[in-house]
Amino acid sequence: MSDDSHESNGHSPEGHENVPSRQRTRFPGISSRAYEHPADRSALVALRRLSGFDTVFKALSGLLPERSLRLLFLSDSVRVSDQQFAHLHAMLLDACHILDLEKVPPMYVNQDPQPNAMCIGLDEPIIVVTTGLVELLDEEEMRAVVGHEVGHALSGHSVYRTILLFLTNLALRVAWIPLGNIAIMAIVTGLREWFRKSELSADRAGLLVGQDLKASMRGLMKIAGGNHLHEMNVDAFLAQAEEYEAGGDLRDSVLKILNVLPRTHPFTTVRAAELKKWAESRDYQRIMDGHYPRRDEDKDTSVSDSFRQSASSYATNVKNSKDPLMKLVTDIAGGAGDLGGRVRRGFGGFAGSTPTDSTPPKDQPPRDDD
Repeated sequence: MSDDSHESNGHSPEGHENVPSRQRTRFPGISSRAYEHPADRSALVALRRLSGFDTVFKALSGLLPERSLRLLFLSDSVRVSDQQFAHLHAMLLDACHILDLEKVPPMYVNQDPQPNAMCIGLDEPIIVVTTGLVELLDEEEMRAVVGHEVGHALSGHSVYRTILLFLTNLALRVAWIPLGNIAIMAIVTGLREWFRKSELSADRAGLLVGQDLKASMRGLMKIAGGNHLHEMNVDAFLAQAEEYEAGGDLRDSVLKILNVLPRTHPFTTVRAAELKKWAESRDYQRIMDGHYPRRDEDKDTSVSDSFRQSASSYATNVKNSKDPLMKLVTDIAGGAGDLGGRVRRGFGGFAGSTPTDSTPPKDQPPRDDD
């Protein structure tokens, strides 16, 4: 690895102080494809390659309240700089340097006790973090969050997040119009499904910036359980994710789907488990060793290859999943028999059910009906 791929101790790329006193790998020219979740990546590649896609979305900018949002944050939030929230400013410069993002997006701190962060904007991304999040996380945990949001910016997620926010608000306004809300919510549901996958991608970007898996885990635990680390345990927290995936019957599988539909983010334990699995993968190690796709190769990306990777990833996830519904899907695909019986057992049987007419009770001969 060349010297250019490591952060100098004690100085940010622009000469600002207050960066970590440990060396971290830098990724010159890294493409967001390096860390994007397969489902997220395939959707983005397909959208980017569509002729006129950018033109259509730019045309929507006149309808979307982007200028209003920028003025709102400028007038009613604190803009991060070397004079305000200087430690966050250094983290932002540092994250952009690590991921080689040339234009540093403006960043604001908004008064809100709810821990949250977002990257929005059509023409240019802006990052917003709440005071609840700033007060909750320590420096290295916050570094992962800032890297997470810079990852959103590098991937171009801010465009779709802004549209999602706009359509969600629009759906509330037209809820009284017959069928109007249904059409909009169908689009919103699709965007939310994509955005949940994009959060997994951004978590990976945060790890590439901080390069401290323990800090990333701590941050996710705090978002789930508050500032009580002495009361929490990473292994037990990850065990929750395994229990969530494998526990219950088909009724629980359906409830999981219904619970996640209105959310823009995956559940926190699931995010932690996904990030740990990626951090232990060969893909992550290759990136850390300097072997990753470059931005200047993006134009040569094959849409069909990306979709094949995504389909392969989903197939593997379904095959290895411990979720009862996914097991049933795998069994159906494998030609397992007695489908009706498996479904009944999956849903815990029917209340007050008795053996079917076609199946005689155990140890009793078939009954002749006159």
